[in-house]
Amino acid sequence: MAPTPVHLFSHGSTMMLGEASESADYWKQCGDEALAHGIKGVVMMLLNTPQGAHWDSRGKDKIEVSTNPRPAKSPVAYVHPSKYVDYELVPDLHGAKRCISMLASTGFNVTGNDTFDWIHDTYLILIRMFPAKCPPTTVISLNSRFDPHFHMKVGAALRPLREQGYLLIGSGGAVHNLYRNEWRPMLQYSDNFAQEKPPADWALEFRQAVEDAISNNSGPFLRRAVTRLMKHPRFRDAHATDDHFMAAMFVAGAAGSEDDLGTYGELKAETWELTNMSNSQFTIGRWQSVPIASI
Repeated sequence: MAPTPVHLFSHGSTMMLGEASESADYWKQCGDEALAHGIKGVVMMLLNTPQGAHWDSRGKDKIEVSTNPRPAKSPVAYVHPSKYVDYELVPDLHGAKRCISMLASTGFNVTGNDTFDWIHDTYLILIRMFPAKCPPTTVISLNSRFDPHFHMKVGAALRPLREQGYLLIGSGGAVHNLYRNEWRPMLQYSDNFAQEKPPADWALEFRQAVEDAISNNSGPFLRRAVTRLMKHPRFRDAHATDDHFMAAMFVAGAAGSEDDLGTYGELKAETWELTNMSNSQFTIGRWQSVPIASI
């Protein structure tokens, strides 16, 4: 079959689960399209923060795939539990085994993790995309060294899944520096979308660099452009830590083969939060088959 699209989603703060936004509307649209085309499952790369809120694997070349048959959901702040506690997660254990086999055959030191519980960067997106029912989903860790080329190669190793009916998603952030956000409106008024002043120049500049790299490059050129963004002079302003940008590397690997030449990414939605956090939503490729519902 024709390759499925690849999504790079900026999940933003936990409040993106509870509040209406342009990004949430687009996530729902992507979920509806995926279901209409009969996807077999979803494969997502997770991320890690120094505070331990997300998931990484320690070691030079270590990576893990969740094999927990009944993952719990870590609680999220500033969101009423009714928004997520009853949503049933559906781990894809068959898909996890397939990902482990594919990564191992490519030379990765990969193992399953049967105790990992899912975190908001996964189920925030899934609830918005598939509110009625979670599709079979496989989640993959980062490596704690945050090597951009390593994570790009993870996406490249799993690219064949796109031709087998799986939807690949990187969940991270285009501009995600928690230390430079404006937290007062959210903490005082529960308003994460307040823009009392424009985003800072560094945030606007790096956000534009991300869009330029994804929308103006395809195939192996996309991989080079996206990994090169970590050398951008504004990168450290936009990302105090590297973790949230590894999703872009995964996506570039999954959508940047020679066969992807001529397929460019598009910025499909965007939501600014906390003044300086750009939640940009990108899709590379498009559905080429007829939706099953119309056959």
